[in-house]
Amino acid sequence: VQLQVSGGGLVQAGESLMLSCTSSGSGFRNNVMGWYRQAPGKQRELVASINRGGDTYSADSVKGRFTISRDNAKNLVYLQMNSLKPEDTGVYHCNTVPPDLRSWGQGTLVTVSS
Repeated sequence: VQLQVSGGGLVQAGESLMLSCTSSGSGFRNNVMGWYRQAPGKQRELVASINRGGDTYSADSVKGRFTISRDNAKNLVYLQMNSLKPEDTGVYHCNTVPPDLRSWGQGTLVTVSS
């Protein structure tokens, strides 16, 4: 699965961003898709996921602030991030869950200033 993300940037604490992930490969619609975050000096972690039917998971650190959604017809996955905090800073990637090691891209950088 080939994946491309967009939507990162520099924001102040409390502001919002929406990330988008588009897939050009086959099999997207059948996969659980997730957003992963790698904060500076930390391991990459799964912050949210969504299955084909729309059931979602959110990590405790983002619950109530981040919302994952998908458009199967357009092969798109979104991450709406509200009430951003400095600790949300990191490179955000989308990938399948579990991740396809061949599909890690450069991700998109989100920087939240205090």
